[in-house]
This record gives sequence, structure tokens and C-alpha cells, in this order.
Amino acid sequence: MPTILDLNLDQLCINSIRTLAIDAVEKANSGHPGLPLGAAPMAYALFANHLRFDPTASKWPDRDRFVLSAGHGSMLLYALLHLFGYKVSLADLKAFRQWGSITPGHPEFGLTDGVEATTGPLGQGTANAVGMAIAERMLAHRFNRPGHAIVDHLTYALVSDGDLMEGISGEAASLAGHLRLGKLTYLYDSNHVCLDGPTSMTFSDDVGRRYEAYGWHVQHVRDGNTDLAGLDRAIDAARKDTSRPSIIVVTTTIGFGSPNKGGTSHAHGSPLGEPEVALTKKALGWDPEKKFFVPEEARQRFAEIAAKGTASREDWDRRHAAWAKAFPDLAQEWDRTLKGNLPSGFDSELPSFAPGTSIATRAAGGKVLNALAARIPELVGGDADLSVSTMTGLEKDSPFDGQTGAGRRLHFGVREHAMGAIVNGICYHGGLRPFAATFFCFSDYMRPAVRLAALSELAPIFVWTHDSIGLGEDGPTHQPVEHLMALRAMPNLWVIRPGDAVETVEAWKMALERRHGPTAIVLSRQALPVFERKGLSASLVHKGAYILEEASGGRPEVILIATGSEVSLAAAARAALEKDSIPTRLVSMPCFAAFAAEKSDYREMVLPSSVRARVSVEAGVTMGWERFIGEKGVAVGLDRFGASAPASVSYKYLGLTVERIVEVVRKVMDANAVGEAADRPRSKERS
Repeated sequence: MPTILDLNLDQLCINSIRTLAIDAVEKANSGHPGLPLGAAPMAYALFANHLRFDPTASKWPDRDRFVLSAGHGSMLLYALLHLFGYKVSLADLKAFRQWGSITPGHPEFGLTDGVEATTGPLGQGTANAVGMAIAERMLAHRFNRPGHAIVDHLTYALVSDGDLMEGISGEAASLAGHLRLGKLTYLYDSNHVCLDGPTSMTFSDDVGRRYEAYGWHVQHVRDGNTDLAGLDRAIDAARKDTSRPSIIVVTTTIGFGSPNKGGTSHAHGSPLGEPEVALTKKALGWDPEKKFFVPEEARQRFAEIAAKGTASREDWDRRHAAWAKAFPDLAQEWDRTLKGNLPSGFDSELPSFAPGTSIATRAAGGKVLNALAARIPELVGGDADLSVSTMTGLEKDSPFDGQTGAGRRLHFGVREHAMGAIVNGICYHGGLRPFAATFFCFSDYMRPAVRLAALSELAPIFVWTHDSIGLGEDGPTHQPVEHLMALRAMPNLWVIRPGDAVETVEAWKMALERRHGPTAIVLSRQALPVFERKGLSASLVHKGAYILEEASGGRPEVILIATGSEVSLAAAARAALEKDSIPTRLVSMPCFAAFAAEKSDYREMVLPSSVRARVSVEAGVTMGWERFIGEKGVAVGLDRFGASAPASVSYKYLGLTVERIVEVVRKVMDANAVGEAADRPRSKERS
């Protein structure tokens, strides 16, 4: 059995990564030891010889990006970060997967120094990396000048068999190949094992040929366990081929070094167990009695590599200073965009919409978007092959060129899931503000990416149009009914459904001003009337709900609450009720989350607890409205799927009419009157 002194220095470093990982998993009694044991050589080869990074300035703008798409192997990344000198201590490794730790079960962006993306849901990181590569090209085109390349870095992702089984990875790879993103490389840990057993049970793709068909540069390293020279050559060749993205298919052994579990699914998702850890350490030339042990020679080697990164960053600092001196206005823009600040006066030339006119909020949204894009050069994005319907095309911009970085208009194709994760990747990268658009019903395809944006406090803008049964003849397959409430249930996602064009203007401003979470703007296909606000400030929309039309005398007996296209329906019902001498307040509630975040006194002013007769109106499921209408209120909505028919016909037959709302209001008022009488204390009878 070899001793540590028999191992060469690179192997010593690799085994330091491996043993730290298995010790942490064992201590936590939870985790995935197999990937770190198998993939440590390729990760080390990348970090040691190719990746440009500086642990002392982990947010250095021109660093290379590394995404561990196979996030279940998080201890590989945490071990690397610790050993290379990021703010991840040995104590943090020992607290792996524990409450309050910065080393959670899967990597989380913003929590752990050096983690570039939140990963774990398989496939997401593959598309995040595509977004990062897009961002690099866009920023290079905008800020680089002859002789001054301040944006010139690469994006790498370590991907697994599971990543490449997920459909999102195919969507993302197809687009990356089409765009010829030559500064993107995947390291594919091809170990032929998944959680349930060998991948041959479910996966017989020739991955290399598949990626060749996508337009990628494909290489193979047949022995990823020991062939460091082969790994080094392949990564270097990928870097030099700037005409297309690259994938390096690295054949490895999951759980490498484990005598009894290596190469099997038993090494994938659970600790090896103390006896097997000891045997594995012996096989790796390690003292089995030493836990969380790193030889001093290895620590010195990791420090030397990190120091080279620091020197590279310092060189960039000097080049950046020369560029800033030569182009001071450009440098000022660079600083602003990297900080995420909006340009001064970004909203000074937004369109206005006259009361009494009618326009679909998707059409209004398109006008607003293009006005904003004219003043916010970092606003980039596109749609899932639907711009003529979503009206989110950037009219004065050309399609994005993946080689040069020119163009802000992203054509994602019919790839909603990848689209969502790609805009997340653009956000992770920094320096740009992306949006993505599709039909609201197809937000289902994007939901995992939307959830990770919310979890990671990213701020992409999701524009979802054709928001209800108002879509009409396309029928229930395309008519969202449960989507509003399902998405409102997601923490840190703001869902804004404007009731007219004026609210749409404010919705875009809200989305852009929001910095620590995604915003969804949900828009109508059909034309909606623009309201006369009678002195009301449109900025009230930012509070999430506001009094659009007050009850006569200012003392409402009933409150109507509505969103989106149903605000105008509720307004017509209010007019009918007022005509019958029923003082009715109309509240527009475009954003539940923003309203819930307001102070209690404002919420009480809009929805006074003394008025228990409340009716909500929304063309969607009614579950969730009880939060605002209370026990005595009634929700007028749609607890079924829609139908294929003209919108006006569907609204009529599905009970979303003025007459129905008025009828419900009367019943609610009667029920509340009876309830109030029953609640009133009875006077004592005279003897």
C-alpha cells in the first residue's frame, strides 16, 4: 500500500479533494460521495491549469465561471473552494448539510463564497452556463474596444449523466450550438451510474454524437480517473476552438477508490460508511485514521495556483484602469451596470395611454418595453418563438450574435424551460437585466427555473401573455386558470397582473426596480379599457392594491376586488350597484405580494376590516382569495378549465359577467346582514 509520500503532488491534491468530500459526507451521515471521488481529477485539472479565478476577489468581473451543474456532488465544489482559499473553512466542511451552514446539500448562489449558481435540480446548471456565456459575449461587444479587452473570459460546467437526461439540457445545448458559443465548455462526468443503478437501464444515447449534431466540438477522455495529461489537453483544445461550444466526455468511475461500492449506485447518494471510508482512504494512499486531513505539500500547491489567479486579476485591474482612463464615459456605464443600478431618467419617456381608449395589456407592454430598452442598454431578452403574439420583440435591435455578442434580441425558439434557466444564467453572470416571454399557460414549462430565480434572489423579468380564458378560441389547452394562484404561492416571486395599460407601465417599473427576486408581468390578449383615475397617482400600483373607484359618500357597504381584465368587469358591476344605491368600492389588486408587504395601516385603509361584504373577481381558480375577502366574502372565478369559444362567449357561459357579480354581491350583503344581526347582543327583556 503506498504512503502519502509515494504520491506525486497533483495526485496528492486530487486525493485531498476526495478525502475531504467523503469525510464531510460521512460526518453529515448524508450526501453524495460518488461524484467527488470520480470527478476530482477533471475538476482539479480545470482549476489548476485553466480556470482564471481569484479567491481574494471572488466577484472579479472577468473571472472564468465554473458551474457545478451536478449539484448533488456539492462536496466536490466545497472542497475545491476551501483548498483554493475561498471563504470556506474546514469548520464549514465539517458542518456540511447542517442548519445555518454555508455548505448546504446543494450549492446555493449568494450563500457560499465562490458558488456561481444554485444547482441540484438536474439540468439547470447546463442552461445557466449557456446564459453566462451569452452574457460574456454581450458585455464584450458593448464594452471592449480595440486594444482594450476587459471582458474576455470562459464558462465551464461540470455535468452528469442525470443532467444530460433532463430535457432542459438538450434545449440549452441546441441553442448554444446554434449560437456558436465558443467560450462555453462542458466537462461531462460519464460514469454510467445513476441513483437506481447503471444508466443502461434508461440511457443508451451516444452523447458525443448527439452533441456533434447540436454543433458542438466533442472530445473524449477515456480514463478520467488518472489521465491528467489527457484532461489537460482536452480542456486546452476546447479553449482554443472559439467557433463552437465544447463538451469533453470524460469516462470516470463513480466512487473511485472505494473497493466495494466504487462503480456502483451504492456510491451515489448515501455515505460510504466508516469501514468503507477507511478502505477507500487506504486505496488512495491515505491514513484512514485522519479525518479532514490535508497534507501541507498539497495546501502549498493549492495556494500557489490561487496566487497565479490573483496575479491574473491584478493584471486585469491594470488593464481595466488603462481602459477606464481612455474611455471614462464607458467606464462609468460599466460601474453602473455591474452594480445593477438603472440609468437616471430610465422612465422619462414611457408611453401614456388616454382614459377611455382600449388596448390589450400585451400591446401596451410591448410599447413600454421598447421605450425602456431605448434608455436601458443592459435590458436584453426575447421569447419562445412568440414575439408576434407576446409583443416583446425589441424593435430597434438585431438578433443576438453568439460569436460577436452584437444584438440584444434573444430568439430562444420553442425552448421555454431552457429560456428560463438561461436568463437566470445571465443574472448570475451580472451586468445585464434579462427578460423572457411566452404564453402564460406555458409558464408551467419554466417553473423549475422560476423557482430557482426566486430561491437565488435573481431578478429576471418574466413576461407571460394570453393570461386567461380571454385567450378565446385556442381553448382550455392554452387558457391558464390555476397558474396565477400557483405562482403566487412561490416565495419571493412577484406576480403582477395589470388591469389596464397604465398599470402595465407601472408593472414594468416595479419589475425593473426590484433587485432581489424575479417578477412576472401577466398580460391580456384582449383589449382592455384605460381607466379614468380622477387624480389618483399611477404609482399606487406599486403598493400592490389600491382604491381605483371609491364608493359614493366614501363609506363602502361592499368592496369589489379584481385583477387584470376583470377589473373592467368589476368596474361595470360597481356602476350597476351604485346605480341601485349600494355604495361600492372597487379595489384593483395587481400584485398580492406587494400588497402583503405594505404596512398594516395601508392595508386596513384599502380593505377595512369593518367591511366584511367583499367579492373578488378573477378569471382563475378561487383558492387563495380567502386571504383578502375573508370568511364572509365570495370569490367569483373559475374552478374548472376553460373552453374553445370567443372570449366574450366563454366569459358569459362561465359566469364571469356583470349580472353574475351583482347577484353575488347582493347575496353576500344579505348574508352579512343576517350575520351581523345574529352577532348583535340581544337587549334584556323587561320583567
